[in-house]
Amino acid sequence: MAMAAFSLPPVEARADDHADAPATQPMDAVDLLTRAQWNAKPPAFEMTPHQVTAITIHHTATPQNFERDPGQTLRNLQAFSQREDVLGNGKRKPAWADVPYHFYIAPNGVIVEGRDLGFQGDTNTRYDLHGQAQVVLEGNFMEEQPTAEQFASLHKLVIALCRQHDVPADRIRTHRDRAEGQTSCPGDALQSEMEGLREAVGE
Repeated sequence: MAMAAFSLPPVEARADDHADAPATQPMDAVDLLTRAQWNAKPPAFEMTPHQVTAITIHHTATPQNFERDPGQTLRNLQAFSQREDVLGNGKRKPAWADVPYHFYIAPNGVIVEGRDLGFQGDTNTRYDLHGQAQVVLEGNFMEEQPTAEQFASLHKLVIALCRQHDVPADRIRTHRDRAEGQTSCPGDALQSEMEGLREAVGE
């Protein structure tokens, strides 16, 4: 399945450029599997609109599955998200309108479009979700390592999001940072990479 190109930051126009040429947006060069391509269902009910002002990094806390198609993964996640269910810790979750994350990064590095960025996500912990672009990597990073492909995609995606939405590097945090004391997400292996990610954004 071909992925859409969802970029490089805008370049200064040259004198010989066409005056009416559309501006290139930073997200345009980030390849991703779109909602249409993975056959997403519409949101189950209305969601809360917001504008992106920060980024929050998660892990799924489930083992990486290199055999599963990322589109099928998101269809399964959406079905789980849109119904009441029981989490692995025994806690019940309510039905959500859509997948809780805005972007999902599979073990092979494929970036999948989740919830529309114009609406805030969902969580099973308590923190202010307004303005947060939620990015999740598949894996349990208390027990395994993110793949090189996931790291590369995470860097590309986060840098593009920061440029597109004017998010400063110090507003890139993890679920653990936001919901202090409530979760170990995104796992120690990914938590330890956050300073390097913030430095890459600031370059």
